[in-house]
Amino acid sequence: MSESGSGSGGRGGVAEAAGAHQEGGRLRRTLGFRDLVVYGLLFIAPMAPVGVFGTLDAKSDGAVALVYVAATVVMAFTAFSYAQMVRVAPLAGSVFAYARKGLGEEAGFIAGWMAMLDYLLIPAVAYLFSGIALNALVPSVSRWVWTALAVVVTTLLNLWGVRAAARVGFAVLAMETVVLLVFLVSAVVVLVRDGAQRGWLTPLTGDSGFSTSAVLGAVSVAVLSYLGFDAIATFAEEVTGGSAKVARALLFCLVLAGVLFVAQAYLAALLEPMTSAELAADPAAQGSAFYDTVDSAVGSWLHDLVAVSKAIGAAFAALAGQAAAGRLLFAMARERRLPRLLARVDPGSGVPRLAILLAATVTLIAAVWAALRSDGLDHLVSVVDIGALTAFVLLHASVVGWFAVRRMEGPPSWWRHVLVPVVGAGALIAVIVEATWSAQVVGVCWFGVGLVVLALQWGRRTA
Repeated sequence: MSESGSGSGGRGGVAEAAGAHQEGGRLRRTLGFRDLVVYGLLFIAPMAPVGVFGTLDAKSDGAVALVYVAATVVMAFTAFSYAQMVRVAPLAGSVFAYARKGLGEEAGFIAGWMAMLDYLLIPAVAYLFSGIALNALVPSVSRWVWTALAVVVTTLLNLWGVRAAARVGFAVLAMETVVLLVFLVSAVVVLVRDGAQRGWLTPLTGDSGFSTSAVLGAVSVAVLSYLGFDAIATFAEEVTGGSAKVARALLFCLVLAGVLFVAQAYLAALLEPMTSAELAADPAAQGSAFYDTVDSAVGSWLHDLVAVSKAIGAAFAALAGQAAAGRLLFAMARERRLPRLLARVDPGSGVPRLAILLAATVTLIAAVWAALRSDGLDHLVSVVDIGALTAFVLLHASVVGWFAVRRMEGPPSWWRHVLVPVVGAGALIAVIVEATWSAQVVGVCWFGVGLVVLALQWGRRTA
């Protein structure tokens, strides 16, 4: 993109947003700081570690709390780069818009394409978590039915309007927070009364020796718990008060989620009756490890309470993810990178209805497919984060490109615009290298398809 077309700084981004609105329709500015935080925490989910606790404990040799500390640090670099770029391009496309600014049109498309894999599949995982939890409570109804029902209900809320969905989401978030506090207090009471099952430092050092590669391998899975805080940036055109509010919400959500994740992982690890080696030898026990720990340490009443909270919370985490996916599709269509029909905004609700429906359809297919297979959750969890991690690497490169290489806003700050994004990108690449082989294959294949689509678009434009 030429400098004249880019503009300069935040003013250029606002001008571009206004021009884009004239072409593709206007998103309504109705969201405040609290609404952004609600969407971010809903997508992340305060009790996100529940579903992957056993897997992380087994992979990290027991250092599950350290895994979340490391994952928070890795994602903090990404959040900081988001905060730098959201004021440059306060647009609905998030990393798609940022990479276009900092690296050019082609890199922008690839960043959006890779992020799309994350935004379409993470809600599918959340819907599946909801279906599994509800099936455990009501076994007479198949989990694929519960999964499909969750998709339908949350899609209707998203089509109703972003403000209405935020109100309902706030109530769900409050419920999840209360349940989490009940768990934290109950765990502390049990530890004071009965003591810990493992050493007090083992959640940070491991219960069978420390391994850096094991922790990094677990971080590649733990990142799944954080993916979603970045969805806040996709609402940049619907927030009142400017991009600074989006940046604050991004950083606030990440820090709060990190504290909650480390606390519940640390306490659960102390109460876990099985060792990490025993969990590694029994993969079937990993998925229910958190629930089993709560059941044995506190009682079945808390087990059921956590299950209900997880069922409802996961569905609304998917609601936030589906809303973000719709806005990413909307933004890419508005820039003629996807069919223009997806850039239409419904005049009644003020939301990109067709884009949301497409995202819901893809998510429904993936979630129901996984719900019908015994290994469906394993397949989804192993591949969902690879697209986002790749897009985040391009986000960091965008900061360097915009501020340090092109110097669009004068002399760069070398620590904010070079050191932080370079270290952040390096940490993400290390996590990608330690990801599963299947995730890497899916990432390479999706990247290859994106290059083909990009080549076809380039061919049409030059014909």
